[in-house]
Amino acid sequence: MKTSIITAHLLTISLVTISSAAAFVTIPSRFGQCNSILFSKKDAADTVNVPTFPIGSFVEFEEKKRIHVGTIDTVEHKASGGARYGIIDADGKHYGVAAKAISFNIPCPNTPGQAKKVYDQFVQAQAASQEELERKLDISPDLLQLAWEEASVDEDHDHVITPNSLVELIHSHTADAIEKYLAWRLLRTDMAHVFFKEIKDHGMVVGFKAKARNAVEAAKQHFCLTHQDDNGICFV
Repeated sequence: MKTSIITAHLLTISLVTISSAAAFVTIPSRFGQCNSILFSKKDAADTVNVPTFPIGSFVEFEEKKRIHVGTIDTVEHKASGGARYGIIDADGKHYGVAAKAISFNIPCPNTPGQAKKVYDQFVQAQAASQEELERKLDISPDLLQLAWEEASVDEDHDHVITPNSLVELIHSHTADAIEKYLAWRLLRTDMAHVFFKEIKDHGMVVGFKAKARNAVEAAKQHFCLTHQDDNGICFV
């Protein structure tokens, strides 16, 4: 009897130890709910300030200097604190990339139907040209300059604008996930770089800081000399 109790007790301890040591739970997911990544105390300490993305997240990422979008279906956390993600794209092709290769993340919606809808929109948004970005967002070059002027005097936010604040400023509503991505892409165009410089956090572009007026004038002159003026920025 004592032997059975001791054996059961040791088995319980072993299971707890294994559970605590597990760095993550890998559950393949295409359009299901996001799965939470589980960390032990040691893992949490090792991964401080390292961005992590749940399984099921929709991401833009770079692989061999090409930009793709896909769904995270596996996560492998390294002892050093980094992570490697398995990502499947819309064509079913699988990629393995480090966290630093991921440039944008959209948390997956709660239902498979909504997840598929958002993912399809995400794929279309990634393929959109600058003109399509402007049209989908209804943000023209002159409105982008207006946003720069507002950010230039906004000391409360350190002259920084985000995709959400851009949409809110221009259209007076909170951006949904796809609008944020479209705005993020628009703010990364050469035209937007006339007015803003990118702010990065662990390699990811998370905000855009308004340039000083003299820097904008110089950037605009360079832009107008090196780009075909199809979007009217040289007349703004």
